[in-house]
Amino acid sequence: MPTLRSSSSSPLPSPGALSPAPSAPVQIPGVRGYARPLQGDSDSLSAGEGSDFEDSLRCNVKKRAAKRPLRSTPVAKQPKKGSRMIHGHRQKKAEPPASDLFDAVRAAKSDMQSLVDEWLDSYKQDQDAGFLELINFFVQSCGCKGTVTPEMFKKMSNSEIIQHLTEQFNEDSGDYPLMAPGAFWKKFQGSFCEFVRTLVYQCQYSLLYDGFPMDNLISLLTGLSDSQVRAFRHTSTLAAMKLMTSLVRVALQLSLHKDNNQRQYDAERNKGPGQRAPERLESLLEKRKELQEHQEEIEGMMNALFKGVFVHRYRDVLPEIRAICIEELGSWMQSYSASFLTDSYLKYIGWTLHDKHREVRLKCLKALKGLYGNRDLTARLELFTSRFKDRMVSMVLDKEYDVAVEAVRLLTLILKNMDGVLTAADCESIYPVVYASNRALASAAGEFLYWKLFYPECETKAMGGREQRRSPHAQRTFFHLLLSFFVESELHDHAAYLVDSLWDCAGSHLKDWESLTSLLLEKDPDQNLGDIQESTLIEILLSSVRQASEAHPPVGRLTGRKSLTSKERKIQADDRMKLTEHLIPLLPQLLAKFSADAEKVAPLLQLLNYFDLSIYCTRRLEKHLELFLQQLHEVVVKHAEPTVLEAGAHALYLLCNPEFTFFGRVDFARSQLVELLTDRFQQEVEELLQSSFLDEDEVYSLAATLKRLSAFYNAHDLTRWELYEPCYHLLRKAVDTGEVPHQVILPALTLVYFSILWSLTHISGVDESQVLSLKGRMVTFCELCQSCLSDVVPEIQEQAFVLLSDLLLIFSPQMVVGGRDFLRPLVFFPEATLQSELASFLMDHVFIQPGDLSSGHSQEDHSQIEQLHQRRRLLAGFCKLLLYGVLEMDAASDVFKHYNRFYNDYGDIIKETLTRARQIDRSHCSRILLLSLKQLYTELLQEQGPQGLNELPAFIEMRDLARRFALSFGPQQLQNRDLVVMLHKEGIKFSLSEPPPEGSSAQPPNLAFLELLSEFSPRLFHKDKQLLLSYLKKCLQHVPEAVGLSWGPVTTYCHSLNSVESTVEASPQGHPPSKRRRIEGPCRPPREDTSSSREESLQVASMPPMPTLTSTAVKSRQPLKALTELEEEGGSEAELAQSRPLLATPRPKISSSRRFWTSLSPAGPGLGSRLTRLSLMEEDEDDLGMQSEPSGEWQAADSQTSGQSSPSEPGLDLLDSTELNIEEIC
Repeated sequence: MPTLRSSSSSPLPSPGALSPAPSAPVQIPGVRGYARPLQGDSDSLSAGEGSDFEDSLRCNVKKRAAKRPLRSTPVAKQPKKGSRMIHGHRQKKAEPPASDLFDAVRAAKSDMQSLVDEWLDSYKQDQDAGFLELINFFVQSCGCKGTVTPEMFKKMSNSEIIQHLTEQFNEDSGDYPLMAPGAFWKKFQGSFCEFVRTLVYQCQYSLLYDGFPMDNLISLLTGLSDSQVRAFRHTSTLAAMKLMTSLVRVALQLSLHKDNNQRQYDAERNKGPGQRAPERLESLLEKRKELQEHQEEIEGMMNALFKGVFVHRYRDVLPEIRAICIEELGSWMQSYSASFLTDSYLKYIGWTLHDKHREVRLKCLKALKGLYGNRDLTARLELFTSRFKDRMVSMVLDKEYDVAVEAVRLLTLILKNMDGVLTAADCESIYPVVYASNRALASAAGEFLYWKLFYPECETKAMGGREQRRSPHAQRTFFHLLLSFFVESELHDHAAYLVDSLWDCAGSHLKDWESLTSLLLEKDPDQNLGDIQESTLIEILLSSVRQASEAHPPVGRLTGRKSLTSKERKIQADDRMKLTEHLIPLLPQLLAKFSADAEKVAPLLQLLNYFDLSIYCTRRLEKHLELFLQQLHEVVVKHAEPTVLEAGAHALYLLCNPEFTFFGRVDFARSQLVELLTDRFQQEVEELLQSSFLDEDEVYSLAATLKRLSAFYNAHDLTRWELYEPCYHLLRKAVDTGEVPHQVILPALTLVYFSILWSLTHISGVDESQVLSLKGRMVTFCELCQSCLSDVVPEIQEQAFVLLSDLLLIFSPQMVVGGRDFLRPLVFFPEATLQSELASFLMDHVFIQPGDLSSGHSQEDHSQIEQLHQRRRLLAGFCKLLLYGVLEMDAASDVFKHYNRFYNDYGDIIKETLTRARQIDRSHCSRILLLSLKQLYTELLQEQGPQGLNELPAFIEMRDLARRFALSFGPQQLQNRDLVVMLHKEGIKFSLSEPPPEGSSAQPPNLAFLELLSEFSPRLFHKDKQLLLSYLKKCLQHVPEAVGLSWGPVTTYCHSLNSVESTVEASPQGHPPSKRRRIEGPCRPPREDTSSSREESLQVASMPPMPTLTSTAVKSRQPLKALTELEEEGGSEAELAQSRPLLATPRPKISSSRRFWTSLSPAGPGLGSRLTRLSLMEEDEDDLGMQSEPSGEWQAADSQTSGQSSPSEPGLDLLDSTELNIEEIC
């Protein structure tokens, strides 16, 4: 039987040369056994092992053959090549059915054990054909169409066979079975691994120790794993590693059998002379000897696979291969720790923790989790832990969330099973992760926190197989520790995120609302909590109630779950029922105790949002409802803070549901409260209107009453109390006299605003007087708000702007949409003065100098952040007025001109406004962009004058803004063609609109505007550039001073339009300079598929894409001698056209963003005019502009020159394609 072998003269390169290490070698000082070899050493080692592997394997086979007794029908293990003859019945079948086994595994319709049994039967009948079928199965699993024939198997060596298969491999596609998309091929990978496992399992008592099949299979897989073809390397590595895993299981069983045999032998030997059986002792000795031989053979196979495959492939360039190696290494350590859980194997996982690919790092952490999860194995991990602990702790902050999650879980296992390993500094680096935005990561960190701080003090002990109920003392201890951690750590301001992080591991503790409320209602002065602790505990109570009731994380925390299971929904309903039953009687007590503290009362009132309010009826708890309404009345009368009033108004709104049987009681309580506030307001406002002076107490009382009414007007309809008239008179006095304090004006504005909105809901279209009355109120209120825009108090100005923008949007033409024509008389269009004042307010209060935020932890930074949010709110309201047609669209220029300067603060809002405006009217939007540049230029010109204008920083900033505007047009070049041309023409007119001073050689004052226009030149077609050049020359003829002068802006603008001129014209000999010359090979033959040509023309890489599969076969390339010699000889263009007549038809391929196609012969429509060649661009533009330079315009220009097609033809617009992925920076 011939043997697949590799010779030392194999043409395949060494594994080290094929697969460089993914990261730099790590030298670990001070730790024995962890010194990683240098790259050169590993390469030399790879070469040596690759050449000597089969010789050593052959020696091992001969050694095993000598020890084993001959059978009745001996089979030669390692016959020399050519010594075995192929019998006649096998000569008829030249090639075996190679696809049968592969098709069966791919289909996965039959049981894998029966499939392996069938192959074993065929192998026993014909070993050559059976083994060839197995070899071809692995070859086809790689995606190779070639097969190994009996002649190849007989005459070729291992490396020659692999070289032959490599030459037959199809490199056109990167897909092979293990990497092919779709669920079918993903299932194939599982079937493939199951086949390898079943093969070893079925052969463990027969063929596994028969040297020929397994040794040759290992040799084949080792050779394939060294191939440069990724499919060969990936598939063979997976097969080898799965084969190794199965051999490890067999070795583990042999080890167990040896231990049992040893115990039986010792027991038999210890018997007395009369009871001892010599025959049994002899059989046990023979059995032990056989097991020892089998174990040596298995260890030899494992050693061959580890050194031949794993040592080289764990640092393969392909991350999938590295992940396979690390995953299987972890399984070996777990299943056969006696042999593999040593520092010599652990070092590979430690090194790979630094891998740059997430999947590999993930496999490392999962492998370590299996080891650290077993307390019996942790004693053998001390050296590894001391060396790589810092790396494992640092991976908590990994950029990939799933890797960070596994790192935290690994550290949790280390915390549980290895006492004292993690220091306080290590733990403190993990604590902040409980506030991470990713919920899985925060939950893992919460579990670590629970096991570190809470479990040792609050653990539940089990007695008699049942868990004891947690004692109240343990629960109080838990909440005291939780308060201590949150308050003292000062890592975050909101306890809701800490509760959510601990919910999965300590949810039973957090849902102990009895202990929570008992701590809050504690009467013992020695047990009372501090003020900060009480506020934090109330927030924890609210967070736990919300988490149990809604079952979703707080705002801003990401989770991948979409819906709850039926079991989780049942738990949610039960928890909501329990918390409602427990908190309804205690809520009035909590409100009574903390009624004086607004910070504590507001979250207590929010508890009602998560109650099952029907329990008030079903459980006969109306008396507790009466107590709650009393406490709510007292809280509203006592407090004037917006958060408390909003929470109280919303709580009362929830109870005012007509479906509840207690609605009458709640409505009566609401009427009593509103009447009390209204009477107080009427009395106080009359005093203010009649008197010209009020003391501070009277002002505070009136402002507080207005705040309460405004908050309740937001949630409840208070129209029947007629609050509009007194508030209007109050505001009118404030505008006319200015004697009303601003503390009173702010809530009065809001109250009138809500009054108008509630009146709008009562309009039915029947009563016209009602419509006219509302229209009059709305117009009057808009006039009041317009007057408030010029108030001296910024708070009043901002409030008036917000209310005015909302009202204008509500009463815009959009309100009649949906069959509401009866509301048409209410449509209101603001006058020009109001629009101007709104724009002026925006300039004065929004587009101010942006402040620099530092770390964000100081009080000043928080104040700046709040101010930024308020300014963003104002800008968003103004932009909505623009987009809904309330304001003139030209006013958007006041917003767009600040796009670049305030990009960090308002970039997203302005970009969205620009996008929506372009969707409404593309032409008008383009004119607005130009108007924005004109306004900025005019402002700068008035401030600095025309001299040296283009050198100022403000002008450079304008150029950046123009570049952003140009990029905002996107890749739809043909669609935007007319708009860009119009923009250029209008810009040229503006630049020459003012003539220079008479008798002066100075340039026109607006001429520098041409430099801004040059940023839009890349968006032009070649033909349009030529037309614009002619248009510019005609315009310059009307400027007398321009004759004979070379103005810089004109030169710059013309240069941007001349960027595609042929370099032939720039050289007196008709050729470009030699240092800039670049000659390409012959053009590709014409393709029938225009879509593929378009895709290829859109490539911007300077090199062709590397094929996914790289063959070891050497492919020759045709030299470009003819074209090179012709260019070096300096031949004319006509000679080049005659020597290459076939260059007219194919479409040229843009191979670089700085390489363009130009016409060699601009004149004449003949064949020579259609010849193209590559020339380097002479213009020095920014990379940003070059990336967005349209590549299709050059082909459009060529076709226009040849007269064969029109530039407006859709096929010429190569940039109008979704396949060109140009990211707009704007």
